Amino acid sequence: MYYRFGKAFYFLSILFFIFYLLYFYSAMPDQISFSQSQSGEMIEKISRGMFFYGMIAVFVLFNAIILLPPKLLETKNHRGLVRLFPVGDKFRDYYLGWFYSFGGILNVSLALLIFYTHAVNNQDDAAPQQFDFLFYIIPTLFVIWVIGLFAIMVGKFKQVQKKL
Repeated sequence: MYYRFGKAFYFLSILFFIFYLLYFYSAMPDQISFSQSQSGEMIEKISRGMFFYGMIAVFVLFNAIILLPPKLLETKNHRGLVRLFPVGDKFRDYYLGWFYSFGGILNVSLALLIFYTHAVNNQDDAAPQQFDFLFYIIPTLFVIWVIGLFAIMVGKFKQVQKKL
């Protein structure tokens, strides 16, 4: 059941990322900056196209890395994972759900990065300082999810020890 919620969240996060990327790409100037000097001058500029294709490359790379373990388990291509997480095991559901939800967290984080970049480059819409809290939320979510993975693995190791 967790697996299905994680997968649904993952696919919704893909739509969220694509929507944000396309919507804010059209609203960004030709030269995009990631930061400002104290006087408000934009520094570290790159082209809008480079930003767009760079974000797509990062998105594809992150998703390929994150989805490799669950896909190996689902397609039964990795014998060790299939033996460790057999069909019907509750930790298999937790494991798959964790990877899909972590992929969703990464996609949402990338979308928020696009949103923040848009805020930095379009000062007339909103001040980017209003969204500084996003840079605290994203690492906090990553830490919580990594702790969750350790909790899943500890539970699985205890289950394996009881069987021995």
